[in-house]
Amino acid sequence: MNPILAYRIHNDDDGYRATIESLSNNELTPGDTRIAVQFSSVNYKDALAGTGQGKILRHYPLNGGIDCAGQIIESADPQLKPGDTVLVTGSGLSETMDGGYSSEVRIDHRHVIRIPDGWSAREAMVLGTAGFTAGLALLRMQENRQHPDLGPIAVTGATGGVGMLATALFHRAGYRVHAVSGKPEHAELLRKIGADVVLTRESVLTDKAMDKARFGGALDNVGGRTLAALLAQTVAYGNVASCGLVSGQDLPATVMPFIIRGVSLLGIASAGTERDIRERVWQLLSRHFTIEAMAALPVREIRLAGLPEVFAQMLSGQSFGRVIVRTDGEAC
Repeated sequence: MNPILAYRIHNDDDGYRATIESLSNNELTPGDTRIAVQFSSVNYKDALAGTGQGKILRHYPLNGGIDCAGQIIESADPQLKPGDTVLVTGSGLSETMDGGYSSEVRIDHRHVIRIPDGWSAREAMVLGTAGFTAGLALLRMQENRQHPDLGPIAVTGATGGVGMLATALFHRAGYRVHAVSGKPEHAELLRKIGADVVLTRESVLTDKAMDKARFGGALDNVGGRTLAALLAQTVAYGNVASCGLVSGQDLPATVMPFIIRGVSLLGIASAGTERDIRERVWQLLSRHFTIEAMAALPVREIRLAGLPEVFAQMLSGQSFGRVIVRTDGEAC
């Protein structure tokens, strides 16, 4: 049996550190399904876990990576045959069990999703957890009667993974998108993938509990004052989906948008989503993202050795677009 190559995170007497290691199969956390991982992706949560800047892992050591895609080696589920191409997002990866920055993952079959028809493992991770989060936000908003006629959708953090994919997804689902970004140098690319308008971060801020309604709804990756401002500027019965806290976990808002305009604040917690909802989200994503559409997105491919540099860029606000991680073969 070939050794498993993994990006493994430790926190012990020698300090917090991550190294590329060769493991045996019995060193992985248990699960009734084995997946030969081909690709994972880099998300903000991965950067926090990989550097120790966030308390993500519940115990150590664990392999990093909160998602993965690859082929079934074996499974207790008779519906999952060897060679089937599948994906996993969240579900305890790199939190309570070994994650996707590894050439193999073991996990309970209940968390395994078949990749949409026609997609490869690489294409699944071009979307990955970030795309799943954007898709879950769209699903929840539409379930709560979000409609293009309500007005444009503001997407904050639009040059990050979730924000970029949300910009493309909401556009492809028929919404006008106002992409909010602090990186004007990427405005043209945001327009190319679906933004009708590109706004600066400062232009959406307000200190008013209620301000002029300018957005039909929003997907917010930032939190703090930005989230409060979006709530204050959303039309009656619009939805604001919250899925990130780049600028902080506080919410300096009032109840006024809720009780005067009926605005809904929807929490988007992708990691623990039930399987039936996961399947619906991936079906939604497959309807709106063709292979050609994914090929037009800014995507960079690295191997395990490139993770520290990407983590540093992400945590300093210098990252752009999607980074996927090839996990089969060599580390460099």
